[in-house]
Amino acid sequence: MTIESAAFERYRRSPNAKTNLLRLLFGTVIVVAFWMAATALVLFAGTYAYIVWRLGPSTGQYMQDFLGSPVGILSALASFAGIWIGLWAAMRFVHGEPLAALFGVTRRIAGGDFVKGLVAVLITSLFSEILLYWLQPQIARGPIALSSWLLFLIPIVLLTFLQTSSEEMLFRGYLPRALAYRFRSPLIWAVLPLLVFTSLHWSSASTPAINACVLVSIGTFALLLTLLVYVTGNLGAGLGAHLGNNLTGFLVISHQEGYNGFALLNAKPLEGPGWTNWDAALIAAIGIVSTLLTMLLLLHRRSPLRVGTGKQDLG
Repeated sequence: MTIESAAFERYRRSPNAKTNLLRLLFGTVIVVAFWMAATALVLFAGTYAYIVWRLGPSTGQYMQDFLGSPVGILSALASFAGIWIGLWAAMRFVHGEPLAALFGVTRRIAGGDFVKGLVAVLITSLFSEILLYWLQPQIARGPIALSSWLLFLIPIVLLTFLQTSSEEMLFRGYLPRALAYRFRSPLIWAVLPLLVFTSLHWSSASTPAINACVLVSIGTFALLLTLLVYVTGNLGAGLGAHLGNNLTGFLVISHQEGYNGFALLNAKPLEGPGWTNWDAALIAAIGIVSTLLTMLLLLHRRSPLRVGTGKQDLG
């Protein structure tokens, strides 16, 4: 398996001369501001509507009740539109480039790589869920009826794509592209965005051991997503892989208590008690192995899902 840098070199050199550290910092502040504004709008307006219109059962902790409800999950996913809006504003008014410049050198998403990334992660997610079931077989049928699941299937897929694509555009597109334009070292353009992205998944409700295993798993997966951009010079494969990962958790089997409203199956939540340090180490190992298998499927020269070999585009 060989890793070529030619595609990323073209992507790295694609920004215009307005891309400097000061403009990157200003643009990042704009993106974060729109993201936080959208999140605040969802939290406060959604919680208010949840109370006034009695959209679900209440425990007295209204904001948590809202976020844990189906309408709250949909609203939380919709709040990631703030990243898209912020990136458009930053690219347009700070860097003087179209938003599509972040997709790749061709300014189009590689559609073939998107499909390959999606399929590869769906395959390896099945593998990891089998191992997680062996570790902790406490799986129950989710509360959502199959008819309701089918009804919400398309909205969930679309909103999950909104969420995952916004994160890919920011953490595998905007930040690495601009940093790589100024710095050759991957310790800067790759590792810094990876650390920020991974740290955002820290959960105060989980034990330190579980937090550590989750961050290791997510960090490993984020490293693969960055590697896919490096190999292809395009966000397509990462967009598909990230979407497949999150769809599995939102729609098939959930490991998070706060996001299990639409999942057909609910596993023992990682935020819950009863996990040992050995369990955490095994969960991290399963995540790493699953990511390595995904890497083989997407990058091995003999794999039918190898990315970077086609010219199909979306958009």
